[in-house]
Amino acid sequence: MEYNEHSQETRPLDTSYTTERFDADIDARTYINEFRRTDYFLEFCRQCKNYGRRYGCPPFDDKALSIVDDYERVRLIGIKIIPNNKQLPLSLANDMMEPVIREMNEELLDLEQSLGGYAFGFVGACPYCDGEPCARISGHPCRHPEKVRPSLEAFGFDMSKTAQNLLGLEIKWSQGKQIPEYLTLVCGLFYQKTR
Repeated sequence: MEYNEHSQETRPLDTSYTTERFDADIDARTYINEFRRTDYFLEFCRQCKNYGRRYGCPPFDDKALSIVDDYERVRLIGIKIIPNNKQLPLSLANDMMEPVIREMNEELLDLEQSLGGYAFGFVGACPYCDGEPCARISGHPCRHPEKVRPSLEAFGFDMSKTAQNLLGLEIKWSQGKQIPEYLTLVCGLFYQKTR
């Protein structure tokens, strides 16, 4: 809510936005060889408070990490979320991304079923547990294993390089306390099983 000194009223901030979509398809081996730096990005993951606390986050065992080797192709999807209000606080970024993440997760799971692949979603809170702490914290199985997927970042893929080189999309970062010019989401699907 924004406080207006003159009217002594609060009014909601305009959090409306438009989206643009970017798609690419690449050979899986090329993507793995040129865009994956597992050890490098794992160091960043270790610094995150969610490391080892969410089923979509590292650490993963070698068997899980090698799942990408089972596929020949990768479909990548980038979404640019452009706020209509250019003065929004950074604290609203997750609220703006959440509906897009939910929609994209459903699309990814549908693609996974139709193409017989393995989807990679987004970093952040699980969209399926409605704010409940991840069951991984208490050592219980995932509540939604049929839906929860790790992000490409969690498997060591470079999202800035992926976005820029394959999707033609520069990731923008906040320069303070406001949302950047636009927010960026990148997800993907490994598909077409190797023989």
